[in-house]
Amino acid sequence: MGGVRPAPGFVIAIDGPAGAGKSTTARLAASELGFRHLDTGAMYRAVTLKIIESGTNPRDTRALSRLLAQTRVRVEWPRTRGGTGRVLLDGREVGRLIRTPTVNESVSVVAAIPLVRRAMVKEQRRAASRQRVVCEGRDIGSVVFPRAQLKVYLDCDIEERTRRRERELRGLGTRQTRTAVRAGLALRDQIDSTRTTSPLRQVKDAVVIDTTDLTIAEQVGVVCDLARRRGVSA
Repeated sequence: MGGVRPAPGFVIAIDGPAGAGKSTTARLAASELGFRHLDTGAMYRAVTLKIIESGTNPRDTRALSRLLAQTRVRVEWPRTRGGTGRVLLDGREVGRLIRTPTVNESVSVVAAIPLVRRAMVKEQRRAASRQRVVCEGRDIGSVVFPRAQLKVYLDCDIEERTRRRERELRGLGTRQTRTAVRAGLALRDQIDSTRTTSPLRQVKDAVVIDTTDLTIAEQVGVVCDLARRRGVSA
């Protein structure tokens, strides 16, 4: 990967645990500010889907390396200003396929693999090059764009995150018990925060926003206000 590149254009980096509202906040803040939205989590989900579909053992380094060499995860930006980049897996749209419980259960394990992270970070930097972009994930402010002009860490109580994830799953036509959803989030928190490569952590220069009692509109408003204070205009 080489050395860390300076953050291109203007980067708003949003990190935080699963269910804190990162994706929705990033997408809506990008829309309001006229930025592009890079859903980095969708990229790891796409790789996870490829591993599941191919039957590859992610712990088999050689097999995984061969699979990654044959895999293309790319971000396709809309032609208009702003909007969310579509994540394409080998040229195909996989939007709904990457949001299933099967992918949810495996994505943290896959995302912790150094081979996968190196490949995805390279593509994330390529996609954001010379863009005004909002990116969200687990290591955006710490690893992917450590020189981002604005870093935000969204936090949230696990009970509220459980309720949000339940609503998301219902919207996808999937039902799980609240106990199962909560256990899945707790396990993901543990994996994300203790992995050796790029663990989830709050960097010192990030602005922390507790979203537990905030509406989506309120947390989007906070992020946009922070960006404007740093000179961003729509």
